[in-house]
Amino acid sequence: MRKLDQYAVALLASCIAAAGLADESLNGNPSREAFAGGPKLYYLALRGGVMRAGPNGESPTNIVPSAAAGVGPDGIAIDKAAGHIYWTTMGRVSANDGAVMRSDFDGRNVKTIIPPGGTFTPKQLKLDTVNRKLYWSDREGMRVMRADFDGSNIETLVITGHGEEDRKDASRWCVGIAIDVRGGKLYWTQKGGDNAGKGTIKRANLDLPPGATASTRNDIEVMFANLPEPIDLEIDEDTRLLYWTDRGDNTISRAPLDPPASFDPANRKDREIILRNVGEAIGIALDAQRDRLYYTSLDGVLGSATLNGRNARVLLEKQGALTGIAMLY
Repeated sequence: MRKLDQYAVALLASCIAAAGLADESLNGNPSREAFAGGPKLYYLALRGGVMRAGPNGESPTNIVPSAAAGVGPDGIAIDKAAGHIYWTTMGRVSANDGAVMRSDFDGRNVKTIIPPGGTFTPKQLKLDTVNRKLYWSDREGMRVMRADFDGSNIETLVITGHGEEDRKDASRWCVGIAIDVRGGKLYWTQKGGDNAGKGTIKRANLDLPPGATASTRNDIEVMFANLPEPIDLEIDEDTRLLYWTDRGDNTISRAPLDPPASFDPANRKDREIILRNVGEAIGIALDAQRDRLYYTSLDGVLGSATLNGRNARVLLEKQGALTGIAMLY
C-alpha cells in the first residue's frame, strides 16, 4: 500500500472516531530500558487524539479523545507558562477545513483557536513564547502562517503556490516548521512526493521584508534540496543544529543551521543521518538538557535516543499512526 494511501486510511479512521463511531484504546508497552528523569511527553494519534506518557513511555493516557481532538491531529506545541497545549487538525484531506485547537495540560477546556477553514491542512506547529505567536505550515494551503496565541491576527508569511493545479504538486506542500527567534529566522520543509527525492528545507526571516508579500518575498534560502521526503523540524539553539525526520528514507538527520559559504543545497556534505529504520518518521522533539531526542512514526512507534542517535530505544509500539510530539518539564 502506498504511503499516502496509508495516511488516508488513518485519516478516515480519525473521521469515524471523531464522529463517535469508533473508540479504539491505545495501550502501550514501555521499554524495559528506562532512563532516570525526563519530561512528560505529549503526542498525537490520528485515531486517538491527544496522548500523554512519561519519559520512558510509561502510563500512556488519552487526555483528549478523538471526538474532541478534531479530525487528523498533526502538530503539537506547549505553552508552559499559560498551562496550554496547542495542536493542529488537518481535517479532511481534500477540504479546506483545517483548524488549531487548545486545551489545558490535563486535556480539559478544549477550545478551537483557529476555526475550520482558517487554514487548509495545518501540519507542524511551533510557539514563539516571547512574542506570543503561533507558527504552522499549511500543506495543501501551500503556505506558512502565524497568529497570536488567541487565534487573532492571522498572517500568511510564505506562499509556495496558487490554485488546484499547484496543489497537485507535492513539492509545494509545506509540512514541517521551526523558528529561531534569537536569529530571527523561520525554517520549513516542502516534502515532495512519496520518497521522490524532491524535498527541500528552506528558511526566511520571521518578518516579511518591507514592501514584499508572502508570494514575492526575496529572502527565501534553500538550505537542502533533493531530500527524500522531509517532514518535521526541530532546532537545538545551543549547538545551532537543525534536526529533521524524513518519511521517505525513514531517517532522522541533523545539520548546522549555518551552512558553509557558497554551499550547494543539493550536494551538502554536512547532513548527518543519526537514526535509520524509523518507519514513516514524523514527529521529533529535543530534550537538549538531558541529551535526548524523542520521535513518533506513522508505524505507531514512540522512540528515543541520544542527540547523536545512539542508545536508541522503542518506548511504545503498535500505537496506530502517530504524528506530532512535544515535551513538558
